[in-house]
Amino acid sequence: MSKLTDLDRVRLRWRGRRGMLENDLIITRYLDAYEAGLDDEDVAVLTQLFELSDNDLFDLLLARSEPEGDLDTPRMHKVLGLMRAL
Repeated sequence: MSKLTDLDRVRLRWRGRRGMLENDLIITRYLDAYEAGLDDEDVAVLTQLFELSDNDLFDLLLARSEPEGDLDTPRMHKVLGLMRAL
């Protein structure tokens, strides 16, 4: 479990910026609350989420849909649960 460097944190926040304000707000709140404790697996999950379209990501964040296929992992469910609770 490696900790994020300051540069890693900046890059993660930059990659988390979305075209859809609602997604951006949820991601920012999550990073504000949990960034200090993120490990490599959390960053990998966030990277997968950031690769989704804004609408698909928004549906996951609002629990309109659930992760499927490669996204359906225990860690993904944990991260989404934390994001949804904010």
